[in-house]
Amino acid sequence: MMLEPIPIQKLKQRFMLHLDPVLLYGLGALLLVSLITLFSATDASWARIGGQLINILVAFTVMWIVANMPLHWLMRIAVPMYLLGMALLIGVALFGDISHGARRWLNIGVATIQPSEMMKIAVPLMMAWYFEKNEATLTWRNHFFAAILLAMPVGLIVRQPDLGTSILIAASGFYVLFLAGLSWRVMGGLFVAALASAPFAWGMLHDYQRHRVMMLLDPSQDALGKGYHTIQGMIAVGSGGFLGKGYMEGTQTHLDFLPERSTDFIFAVYSEEFGFLGNLILLGIYIFIIGRGFIITANASTYFTRLMAGSITLTFFTYTFVNMGMVSGILPVVGVPLPLLSYGGTAMVTLMFGFGVLMSIHTHKRLVKT
Repeated sequence: MMLEPIPIQKLKQRFMLHLDPVLLYGLGALLLVSLITLFSATDASWARIGGQLINILVAFTVMWIVANMPLHWLMRIAVPMYLLGMALLIGVALFGDISHGARRWLNIGVATIQPSEMMKIAVPLMMAWYFEKNEATLTWRNHFFAAILLAMPVGLIVRQPDLGTSILIAASGFYVLFLAGLSWRVMGGLFVAALASAPFAWGMLHDYQRHRVMMLLDPSQDALGKGYHTIQGMIAVGSGGFLGKGYMEGTQTHLDFLPERSTDFIFAVYSEEFGFLGNLILLGIYIFIIGRGFIITANASTYFTRLMAGSITLTFFTYTFVNMGMVSGILPVVGVPLPLLSYGGTAMVTLMFGFGVLMSIHTHKRLVKT
């Protein structure tokens, strides 16, 4: 008995069943801008473009798998994923490989991994699971315990040291606390406590972290050293003017003044070549994606899904704001890539995992209780 082939239209419907077309349009536009900008930033390197295309393919595969994952599966993996991530972070602290003065990587035999990337998803997932389980009887004790769940991985990552990743994970966890109803009075108290502890925190920072803060205040005091990245980024952004210098015509980029131009400082490449008008278009794409994330959050059907969707959306905003801020000279340089625009696979896979969760929340209308 011969099997009848499945029509192309049905295959397409099955493939797209749990993907949100609106969100896909925004992500596709952003990745197209990434490839165009990378081609210029890498001096027309087809090898780099090929590498980024592979990163995109892997990231989209991860997003599709997660988008088709029932939401109760996400709840089931929350605790194991968090515990595995914590075990790997402890392994990094004890046995991790040291590179460029930081202990961030762990050799597991078949590969060398950076467990902190996993925690960008595991931490908000775990916290959202915890609040879901205690939704009916939430008290300040629940928020305190959730804060401990956040503080443990952040503390281990700060110790590596990895300031950029620790900031992003702390932000993702804070957003869950905020969306779970953390009191404004408590947040105000925490802010005051943070200001009061600033002198002590300053003393605990590594030398290179203190230098980054000082360079933010006055990068010219070490223009060829610690302040070089900040100065060159500001020059590139400012020199683009209103319409930009033209595609592949950026002098800061192609005369090799701009550092890390395919990764952390790719926004400076884009700004120099496409100018203020191009930046408005790019910001419009980011706002479109963030706005869609908020719509999915508002329409989420359960406490767990609202917390997860809101945290993922706000964390994506934080990625974007921190990178553009550090390139423009209004924030310290902390090594945060511009989401979905910078070259790289790990950060892209992590972000697309998050967007897969958003799509799953949008298309799976009901969370099955387990």
